[in-house]
Amino acid sequence: MKVSRDQAARNREKVIDAASRLFRARGVDGVGIGEVMRECGLTHGGFYNQFESKEALAAEACAASLATSAVRWRAVAEAAAHGDAPAAIAANYLNPRNRDAPETGCALIALGADAARRGGELADAFRRGFEELATILEQAGPDISRQEALARMAQMVGAMVLARGVHDPALSDEILAATRHALGVPA
Repeated sequence: MKVSRDQAARNREKVIDAASRLFRARGVDGVGIGEVMRECGLTHGGFYNQFESKEALAAEACAASLATSAVRWRAVAEAAAHGDAPAAIAANYLNPRNRDAPETGCALIALGADAARRGGELADAFRRGFEELATILEQAGPDISRQEALARMAQMVGAMVLARGVHDPALSDEILAATRHALGVPA
């Protein structure tokens, strides 16, 4: 049975959303196309009507996730009082919610190693998303240079990778607290 263009577009968005969550939770290699399609209630065969390859889906899922992060970062920056937008972004990012729910957390944390290993479309999407977030951070404060924005990004993402990886709740919390402090986030 043929689906309408509108339904096909909705199905495509469902697949990208499901892939984004699953890839962030378990990595690109940890998830099969069949699992993504089952998550959406669609058949494996329908995948290739929508996407050229798993690599293309991974790139679109990464781009969609980072675009959502960019919207969130802009909202946090706009809501920050008295030019404290860089600290507000760091406070929002360096929290247990982002650490404890990889499937809904930042794609920079979850997909960095995949982008480095796989290269290609995924790495391109990762780079574009990273650069957009770095630009938001750079524009968030009057004294934030590109170099400072990149350093802050490295601190935030690195802290989250370590906080997830140590598997010690006390040490994980300590890593997040130390990084918030280093980035000027009020206690």
